[in-house]
Amino acid sequence: MIYTALAFVAVAFLYASVGFGGGSTYTAILIETGMAYDLVPPVSLLCNIVVVTGGVFHFARAGHLNLGFTFPLLVTSIPAAFLGGYIRIEESSFLATLGVALFVAGILMILDRRWGSVTGASRSFGMLPRLVLGAALGALAGITGIGGGIYLAPTLHLMRLADAKTVAAACSLFILVNSLAGLGGQLTKLGSQAEVLLNTAYLALPLAVLIGGQFGSRLGATWLPAAPIRRLTGLVVLAVSLRLLWQAF
Repeated sequence: MIYTALAFVAVAFLYASVGFGGGSTYTAILIETGMAYDLVPPVSLLCNIVVVTGGVFHFARAGHLNLGFTFPLLVTSIPAAFLGGYIRIEESSFLATLGVALFVAGILMILDRRWGSVTGASRSFGMLPRLVLGAALGALAGITGIGGGIYLAPTLHLMRLADAKTVAAACSLFILVNSLAGLGGQLTKLGSQAEVLLNTAYLALPLAVLIGGQFGSRLGATWLPAAPIRRLTGLVVLAVSLRLLWQAF
């Protein structure tokens, strides 16, 4: 568990620097350790919550959080994430769904480019499309047991809806609320089985990501360049997706 915790510190630092929680990679690591499949999403979601709580604070403090832009995405994503977390799917289907979603997200992040002006696109992408997008990504986040920011960020960048720092801040808040909703759905599904998560060894993992996440989000909000870190994160996401797809098929 010591090596797992150290890996979680590094993952939290990297992902938090671009507004993510790291849930996808926590999931891959935990699966490799042999943790029971049903317990993986709740642990990953809890670690997400710890990391992005700091991310929301630091990005908001730096002036990058635009609630008017983010709120419509949250309204529909929260109930969708809860319902997605409550759905029971087979392990192979879970790994395949997560792997494919992460593969697409990783490719988009690696193929980073200068996104150009975002002002006109932001105006044209109205309330209804944001509500639909929030519901779709929230459901996907709940089903795959992660916060969903890793799906949201490439979408926002591809559609030129906001600058890099605003996207990172929006993703942090999106991950936070959907991780909370998804965790609620997962725990409801597990019932009394969730008591095993109180094991001291598991509780070391949220502490590990707290350390890495605080450093990553602080530096990401104020100092680290967004584009190179996003591309590096994309490579990690792509590697994780390929590993999950290998296990699924």
